[in-house]
Amino acid sequence: MRKVEKGFRAFEKERTTDNMTKQEILEQIRGGLIVSCQALEHEPLYTKEGGIMPLMAKAAAQSGAVGIRANTVRDITQIKEVVDLPVIGIIKKEYEGTPMYITVTMREVDELVACGVDIIAVQGTSALRPDGSSAPEFIKAIKEKYPDQILMADISDYQEGIQAWKSGIDLVSTTMSGYTDYTPRLEGPDFELVRRLSEELPIPVIGEGRVHTPEEAVKMLDMGAWAVIVGGAITRPLEIAGRFMKAVNGRTA
Repeated sequence: MRKVEKGFRAFEKERTTDNMTKQEILEQIRGGLIVSCQALEHEPLYTKEGGIMPLMAKAAAQSGAVGIRANTVRDITQIKEVVDLPVIGIIKKEYEGTPMYITVTMREVDELVACGVDIIAVQGTSALRPDGSSAPEFIKAIKEKYPDQILMADISDYQEGIQAWKSGIDLVSTTMSGYTDYTPRLEGPDFELVRRLSEELPIPVIGEGRVHTPEEAVKMLDMGAWAVIVGGAITRPLEIAGRFMKAVNGRTA
């Protein structure tokens, strides 16, 4: 059984996320579906002016989703204007000399805090950041600067999850499992990582990564995940159509 404390105060649904406590935000997302609404510059749904991801977020909210994951200050700001759900915010940016790309520096953290995002996700894998700092060091620095900000680490393996927790992180997500050169790229979700971390950590574990079906989302929760994040299977039509095309093209006569 997971070790997370069960005594969070009940969430008052009429309140906005802007004046909710950490416990209320975590309780709102508990046991639910968080929809990732992202479009990178090379993807069909990306536009310079934005406006599409808020529509995705609105559809997710109407379906009953408990939260949104979004990239860039622009999209986060536009999404928060149309839905009253907790938003997990990131800024994806590549830096020379490091494989890190999810909220890598304090500058991105500052921008996310300034736009009022509810939860900030940072990459918690073992590579060093451009300034030479490790993920645990970066987490500690953020917590020192913004002690009240809810912070989530996107990790790829068990040890990274343990280190993030020891560094003061509020949540961990299995986002990066299979996307580092030292973790296996599974066809589907890393259920075993979710199960192990959920049993060991006293903080919420978010199941994320290659969740393609409703059944896989449910299994993530059954494995102990506090909530499950689904992106590509819901909000990336190119990826969705690609899976259909792979099946159709692989059909034998």
